[in-house]
This record gives sequence, C-alpha cells and structure tokens, in this order.
Amino acid sequence: MRLSAQFLWLIPALPLLAAGIGAFTPRGGRALAAGAAITAMALAFLVACAAFVTALHDPTVPLVDNFTWFDVGTSPLRLGWLLNPLTAVMCVMVTFVGLLIFIFSLGYLHADPNFARFFCFLSLFAAAMLGLLVANSLLLLFICWELVGLASYLLIGFWFHKPAAAAAAKKAFITTRIGDLGLLLGILWLYDATGSLLFFDGGNGVLEAKALASLSTQTTVGGLAVSTAIGLLIFCGAIGKSGQFPLHVWLPDAMEGPTPVSALIHAATMVAAGVFLIARVFPLMAADQGLTTVPLHALTVVAFIGALTALLGAVIAIAQNDIKRVLAFSTVSQLGYMMLALGVGSWVAAIFHLLTHACFKALLFLGAGSVIHAAHHEQDIRNLGGLRGPLRLTFATFAIGTMALAGVPFVFSGFWSKEGILHAAHAWHVSMLPLAAGLIAVVLTAFYMTRLVAETFLGHARSPVAAAAHESPRRMTTPLMILAGGTIALSFIGTPYWPWLQRFLDPTAHPDPSDLQLMILSIVLVALGSGTGWALYARHPRPRPTAADPLARLAPPIITALAARLHFDEFYHATFGQFSRGFARFADGLDRFIWDGAIRFLARLSEFAGSVNRDVDENALNGGFDAASENLRASGKTYAQAQTGQVQGYLRFVAVGFVLLALAALLGGFR
Repeated sequence: MRLSAQFLWLIPALPLLAAGIGAFTPRGGRALAAGAAITAMALAFLVACAAFVTALHDPTVPLVDNFTWFDVGTSPLRLGWLLNPLTAVMCVMVTFVGLLIFIFSLGYLHADPNFARFFCFLSLFAAAMLGLLVANSLLLLFICWELVGLASYLLIGFWFHKPAAAAAAKKAFITTRIGDLGLLLGILWLYDATGSLLFFDGGNGVLEAKALASLSTQTTVGGLAVSTAIGLLIFCGAIGKSGQFPLHVWLPDAMEGPTPVSALIHAATMVAAGVFLIARVFPLMAADQGLTTVPLHALTVVAFIGALTALLGAVIAIAQNDIKRVLAFSTVSQLGYMMLALGVGSWVAAIFHLLTHACFKALLFLGAGSVIHAAHHEQDIRNLGGLRGPLRLTFATFAIGTMALAGVPFVFSGFWSKEGILHAAHAWHVSMLPLAAGLIAVVLTAFYMTRLVAETFLGHARSPVAAAAHESPRRMTTPLMILAGGTIALSFIGTPYWPWLQRFLDPTAHPDPSDLQLMILSIVLVALGSGTGWALYARHPRPRPTAADPLARLAPPIITALAARLHFDEFYHATFGQFSRGFARFADGLDRFIWDGAIRFLARLSEFAGSVNRDVDENALNGGFDAASENLRASGKTYAQAQTGQVQGYLRFVAVGFVLLALAALLGGFR
C-alpha cells in the first residue's frame, strides 16, 4: 500500500482527534480517553508504515504537496506536506515507540484520578511531534514545534500538586523558549532573504540549489555567510529542545513528570525534535562548507557544542542517585553524540543513532518505570537493590537496553550507531577534539550504566519497598519485551557490512568498515568502563542505603560537585537570575519614579490648566458677559417703563422736546 503526500496530514490528525476526544471526556471516561488515544496511535502507525513503503519506492525523489493557507496582501502564505526517507523513518519510529508508551501507561497510571486527562495530553504531544515531521514548511514546523513545547509543559507538570513538578514544567517551558527565540529570528530572516519558507517547491524551496547558492554568497556582520547566520539561529532552537549546552538544565528536571512522559520526551518526541530539525535543514547548515573566506562554519559550531554536551552529560550521570536522572543525563549525553555527528557532516549517522536511541532509551525509561511501580515509587537507587529476582523480566529487558546504550558489541544496535558517529568524527579533518570527547564519553557511559544496574538489581534489598517488590503487570512488561526485540533487530540493518538504513536515508552514503583500530579501541573502552563499574559496585554491593558510594570515597569533592550537577542551576541563578531580578527592579523603579512621576506631573499640570481655564471661563468671560447682559437688561427695563402706550404721554414728550429745541434756537440767535 502506498500513500500520496496529500494524505500525510492523517498521521498527525489521528492523535489530534484523540486529544480532542480526551479533552471532552469526563473524568470517569477512562476507557474512552485511553481507547481513543491508543487506537489513534495504532492507526497513525499503520499510515506511517504506508508512507514508509511509499518512500521505499524511490528514496531519491521527495513527495511534496503544497497548498495556500491564506493570502497576505497579494502574497499567498503557503504550507505543505513532505514525504522523503527521513520523514518516513521518523514517523514510523515515533508512532511505534509512542504506541508502546501509551500501552505501558495503562498500567502505570491506572490508579491516577486524572487518567483521562493524561491520555489527552499524550495524544496532543504525539500529534504535535508528527506534524513537525511531515511539514514541508518551516512555518508549519515552527507551529508544531511550539505545540510540542506546550504539550511538554502540560505533561511535565501533570502532577501539578507537587511543587517540584510545577517548577520543572515552568523551567522546561521558559528554557526552551530562549532557544525558540533564535529559531524564530532565523525563520524571519530566511523568509526575508528568500521570500519562502517551503523546504521543496519545484526548485524554489529554501533547501534547493537556487536559494542555497544565494544565501551562501551573501555576507553579513563579521563576514559570516547569510546561510551561516541563519543556520546558527535555527540551531539555537535545537539547543533548547534537544537539551544541548548551555540550555541542558531543563532536561533532568523533566523527570518530575510521570515516567511514561519521561520515556516519550527523552526517546521519541521532544528531544528528538532538535536533532531532526538540524537533519531536515542540513543542506542549509552545510551551504557554507565550500567557502574558505568565511570566518566560521555553522556545522563546526554544532560539532563542538555536541561534543561538549556528550561529555558533560556523561560526567554528571556517574554521580546521580535517582534512577530517572541517571537516564536523563544519559539522554543529554546521547543527544550530544547526535549533534556531534551532524556537525562533522554525517546526518545519516545522527539519525541512525536517533532511531536506535529512541528504542533502547524508551526501553530503559519504561524499565525504570516498572522498577518504580514495583518499589512503590522509590526512585533512589541507594534504597533499591536485589530486584533481579522478583523483577526477572524487567531486569532482562533493562539489561538489553543497558548494553545497547553502553555500546556492547555486536548484536546491540547502540554499538553500531555509536560506531558510525565515532568513525564520522575520526574522518573530520577540522579537529580531533570531538572524537576525543566521544571516546571519553564511551568509557563513562559504560561505567554509569553498569553502576545503575548493579545498584538497582544486584546485591540484596536495602529497603522494605525493595524487599516487597514484585513484577509489573503484563500490559507494562509486554512493551518492554517488544522494545528489547527492536533494540536488537535494529543492529542488523545499519552495520557497515549491510548499511541498508544508511543507504535508504542517503543513497550516496558509503559507511567505511575498514577502520578496525577505532572499533577495537571503542570496544576496549566499553570493557574498561563496564569493568570498573562492576569492580566498584557489583563485586561489593552497597550493604545499606547510607553506605558511602565507592566512587565518592575516591574523590569526594568532585563527586559532590557532579551530584549537584556542577551547580549550573546555582550559577544561572546567581548570574542570569540576579541580572533578571536586577533588571526587573530597575524597570519597576523606572516605572514607579520616572514614568509614573512624569505621568503624575502631567496629570497635575492638566489639573492646573483646567483650574486656570475654569477661572478664566467662569470669572472673566462668563462674569463680564453676565455683567454686560445685566446692564443691558436694566436699560431695557428702564426703556420699557417709558413705553406706556398712551398717546397723550407721547404728545407731552414731543411738546417738551419742541419747546427745548425752540429755546435752543432762540438762544443761539441772540448770540
């Protein structure tokens, strides 16, 4: 079955419809809300599979359906849908992993009073992510991008009665908005420079040769190519969504939401959006690569930010004691690997690792959820231990996810996808620092995952809740088994010896399997990290929760700083936070004493002018007019009294007047 690009909208529309149903479902309609969400996600998965089959037919030709949304003056604002191999594999991954997380949630939140609302938010989250994937317009992508941010806020703060959850939701929303501001500026600049935001539009799209040539030949401040400047602004959005340094601080706190939310955010949706965005606009990011006159290349910045994030996340993860926070910092580190791959020019390796990571990280988070559910919501690994016996299935699947994340060869997909990144970094001629950071992170990843498994599942139970733990119900363990199978199955389609997935994504890709020395070095580093973790935590299990951590005994100040996440939050609070508070106080003072004072002065001046105007009007103008009117009125009354209407009286006045005139004439004659 093939799917036309005109019907791609069905993939996000199905879970969006389920979200609408959930929004109008009463609190008691648990079955309706959950049934609609799971059914819609299953149908979206089937449509995504049809789209995947369609993309298989001809991976080199993207299928596009553009349409006019509305007119702005004489210019139409156009959106569109896009189907190419990148879209196809991402849609299948998101719907598949999302469906399993939805099913797992049935058991994990079965007793939550807001069960129906939770599935409404999950469906909205999935719809926004899927809309982002099928968009052929950067504007449509940005709309869905912001809906992803909204849904993450709702889900991270789902247990809003917990202050920590409410604070984490606000932190995630505000932190990612910082990056989104850069993305928005990049979108506006791109539209101003090209007049379009469509990725593909018959040769006129922003990712097609005509626009790329124009953007790369224009320069801006500091000699940067316009394509470089726009690419770096777009990368700001990816830094926020994908938890890259320095905006990584929101990602660990997102663990305050329910565990299925953590799995969905960290595996298939929100954090994957940033990596997908850079992969989608990769031609724009790479447009300046052939230019020798520009002072900086966009992908170089991506590579170094990714390398730093990969190392930073792994270093902090070794000292965390919350089972979900270990996995959260692991996600930060793995996302750094993906950005590293993008930066060194191998977007195919980045997407391969994104797909494998989605599978095994969802497995690990859901496995952690199974542990938390069995241990009555205990998340501190120091209070667990001994769970391998009662949670056999959870332990087995969690171990598979651990080996995939740690890069254990050869049947685990994480090994091959990570090797692809390391080989791409090794072939990057700009610098060997990203490769060095990646190799150090290999050791640390194997170490902290071995520590996590040993502290959680090995030894003996160190608390009553761990001693009383029992295996989770089948509706929670079945998704674990499916994800474990997927984690292994993915390893067979992306090896250098049969790189089917890489060639499907990019037919020009040719993974090089010849660098066996680097592969052997990577395997040795995995063995070193796992062996050190086993020696410190498995051979001598923690006897009681309060016992000192073996690593902390070796370097107490360093481990204390790492456990506090290197005090990034405190640093931001003391710098940007204090600056924001100081600026707010300045703005408040400016408003109170300057603007408010000026307004009050103008008000008083207006009152004075009004008073003067009133006095002039009432006392001068009105008073003078009233006096003149009164005099005129008095004269009129006097004159009126003379008008008696009697003819005799009038004749008397005439006679008197005649006599007076005669006398005057007589006197004048004598003179």
